[in-house]
Amino acid sequence: MGGIKHFQRLFKYDDWANRQVLGLLPIAPARSLELLAHIFSAERLWWERLHQRTQSFPVWPNFPLKQCAQQAEEVPLLWREFFNSQPDLDQVISYKNTIGESFSSRIEDIVMHVYTHSAYHRGQIAVDIRESGGTPLNTDLIHCVRQGFVE
Repeated sequence: MGGIKHFQRLFKYDDWANRQVLGLLPIAPARSLELLAHIFSAERLWWERLHQRTQSFPVWPNFPLKQCAQQAEEVPLLWREFFNSQPDLDQVISYKNTIGESFSSRIEDIVMHVYTHSAYHRGQIAVDIRESGGTPLNTDLIHCVRQGFVE
C-alpha cells in the first residue's frame, strides 16, 4: 500500500496542516481548540502504542493554546523518529484501547488510521470556522504540494 517514504511524506503534510490550523485557533471557536488538542493527543497515543508505552494524555485533553503549540512541536518529531527507524509496516502489534479492550493491528494500518483520523478532525475544524463566520485555511494535501511545502 504505502511504504516508509510514502508515510514520511504524508506525515510531513500532516504536520504542515496541523500547524496551519494552530495558527487560526486564536480566532476560531472553542471547539476547534478541543479538536486540535484531540488530534495531537491521538497522534501521540498511537505513537505510544507502537512503542508499548503508557498513554501520556487523555484522548480528549483540555489543552490550552500554548500546550497545543508545544504538541505541534513535539509530536511530529516522534513520528519522524519512528519512520526513520524503518519499521516493518507488515508487523502486527498488540495493544489495548482506552477502555482496556485488546487488539492486534498491522503497523501500516495504524499509521494510515492516524493520518486519516487527523484529516477528519481538521475537516471538522474547518466547518466550525466557516459556521462561525470565518474562512478556514486550505489544508488540502494537493494545496500543500502545489505550494511546495511537501515534495
